[in-house]
Amino acid sequence: MPVSASSFMADHRPPAKSFQDLLLWRKAHDLVLAIYLLTADFPKQETYGLSLQMRRTAVSIPANIAEGFRRRSKPEKARFLNIAEGSLEELRYFLILTADLGYSDTAQLTAAIEEVSRLLNAYTTAILTSSSSHS
Repeated sequence: MPVSASSFMADHRPPAKSFQDLLLWRKAHDLVLAIYLLTADFPKQETYGLSLQMRRTAVSIPANIAEGFRRRSKPEKARFLNIAEGSLEELRYFLILTADLGYSDTAQLTAAIEEVSRLLNAYTTAILTSSSSHS
């Protein structure tokens, strides 16, 4: 089921008090945990290569969502969400590389990236189209 900007604004949940209240952040955090599990099984020679890069990139996603949450203006919020989107796309590439190198099947993680991507896009749209700058 596609996520729309209105789904963030229309349901009757109280406004998020913390970034941890955001479904988007929780899904992004779950993705980080999954990446840590995946990379723990990478070959030893990847400890300071692909494994480390994937972990840093994955962590950047919920970290930028969290940082953007407290920004006061829409453009500031959107900037951090855009950085998270960039990191998400970088991670998408790393999963392609992981599969191509034969390190792991990445289909489930690719699906998780798709879900986070849809939520991130919808949340960004909701922020930019809301009447308040404190969404």
